[in-house]
Amino acid sequence: MEPSIVDVWKNRSEIEAIQERRLLHLLETIIPRNRFWTNKYTQAGIDTRGIKRLSDLKTLPLTSKQELVDSQTQQPPYGANLTYPSTKYRRLHQTSGTTGRPLRWMDTQESWDWIMECWRQIYLLAGMRSDDRLFFPFSFGPFIGFWAAFEGACRLGNFCIAGGGMSTTVRLQAMIENEATVICCTPTYAMRMAEVAEEQGIDLRESSVRMLIVAGEPGGAIPATRARLEDVWEARVIDHWGMTEIASLGVESEDRPGGLYLLETECIAEILDPDSLEPVQHGQLGELVITNLGRIGTPMIRYRTRDLVRASTEPDPAGRQLTWLDGGILGRSDDMVIVRGNNVFPSSIEAVVREIPEVAEFRIDVKTIRAMQELVITIEPVPAAADAIEALRVQVEAALRKRLGFSCEVRHVAPGELPRFELKGRRLFREES
Repeated sequence: MEPSIVDVWKNRSEIEAIQERRLLHLLETIIPRNRFWTNKYTQAGIDTRGIKRLSDLKTLPLTSKQELVDSQTQQPPYGANLTYPSTKYRRLHQTSGTTGRPLRWMDTQESWDWIMECWRQIYLLAGMRSDDRLFFPFSFGPFIGFWAAFEGACRLGNFCIAGGGMSTTVRLQAMIENEATVICCTPTYAMRMAEVAEEQGIDLRESSVRMLIVAGEPGGAIPATRARLEDVWEARVIDHWGMTEIASLGVESEDRPGGLYLLETECIAEILDPDSLEPVQHGQLGELVITNLGRIGTPMIRYRTRDLVRASTEPDPAGRQLTWLDGGILGRSDDMVIVRGNNVFPSSIEAVVREIPEVAEFRIDVKTIRAMQELVITIEPVPAAADAIEALRVQVEAALRKRLGFSCEVRHVAPGELPRFELKGRRLFREES
């Protein structure tokens, strides 16, 4: 009898044995079928037949998003990362394009089934129950995250409600009338739903919602944003993590808030120094590098996610031997701004702004003044604070100066002037040089 996944999670040697077996199977399957990986390793002078154990993975070169973009540009529309003939693929999704040109990503039925297994584990760790009723308040476009979350819950037999083609007001009504208990969306849209609910005189604390599963941006890992959402919804926030090109591979567990478990039976995770590309010790900040193990049709091997994380050094209270990322995703290396010698991430600014309940929305502009980067933060007050906007601006300016260690300009606009978002919020703007 095969051990349950819960038992496997508590046995590190068994986790690594699974990783090694699946890694060798992956390489044997894709070489030489997959032109992307075959050409990459040939050009690097690497014979993958020399990969015999898990520790050999580090001999393979890292992979960047730019390589994927270049491949799809040179061989449109899907690029060379296809292990099988195009007729075998059943799913097509696309990245949001918030950090560059959108990527198209195809999946075979077998790869999609693997993604569903990842979601089974995500829902298990999140503490979803068989009687939970899930509501998905978004339009079903090419973005993979919500398709996978929706179908994953359907396969588990849960009642699932698709909220596409609705206004926020209608979605709130559908959520309440159908007694949804779990909402899956971005932190930004959970905030937007709360804002509209207040305008409509709806008290979300009286709804049946007990859990918000959020992803797509760092809000779920920012204590102030989490606290605001949990207060207005009176529901537990569960953060989860993934990317179109690697699938969903991290989730916060119901019994251990404040971080993410990585699904290490489904991937191999490395945390490297972004500059030296050498492994960092647990407890040190580094870039998360992922090899997924079940997406044979379009695999990713040693992929630089650009997400900065810190693996916990504390004993796991539940006895799980999965890597736990303390604080979740702490920032992105490509979002970092250097202001007067200080490294600043948008999440650091959100962590301050969201602590001030009178701020409804905000925007970050990075400007170059005399060859130096400067920050301009624009805030929008909630309607009740509109008459005291100057005092609020001064309060935000002082809070940012105290937390960040330097001053930045804070401006204000009237209620309703900053944009609202259904999917990922775009709040960082860089002045073109």
